[in-house]
Amino acid sequence: MSARLDLLPRYRRMTAADLDAVAAIEASVYPHPWTRGNFSDSLAAGNHCWVVERGGEIAGYTVVMIAAAEAHLLNLSVAAAWQRRGLGRELLAFVLKLARDYGARRIFLEVRPSNIAARSLYAGAGFARIGMRRGYYPAGPDREDAIVMALDLGST
Repeated sequence: MSARLDLLPRYRRMTAADLDAVAAIEASVYPHPWTRGNFSDSLAAGNHCWVVERGGEIAGYTVVMIAAAEAHLLNLSVAAAWQRRGLGRELLAFVLKLARDYGARRIFLEVRPSNIAARSLYAGAGFARIGMRRGYYPAGPDREDAIVMALDLGST
């Protein structure tokens, strides 16, 4: 049995031409999504912005800031049609390798307490809760806290 080559993940740097598709995915999977401008700003800032394609379409993306031997995972998202197929784990593994390759020894992230799937993904990869940011996320008329998580990447 052979895998269809077009369904194998293909990672590439995000470009300005991807912004409409990425913003559309973002808007479809989050009640309070990043804007197209947020992604554009991340590209302009030189953050590590990547997409993963499956079946010829963007199936997920990530934005990571890496500096001073630390990485900060700013966004990791999978299109609804590709969720629950292991792509989030693959994309997170890609991010961790990317961070190590660029010299990061630790990676941080924030996650909503209500985002059970993401919390499970990060815990499964070895991230540990290290703190809380009060009122970090928009949540309708209110705000939602953020759980701060970190993972030591070692010196390699």
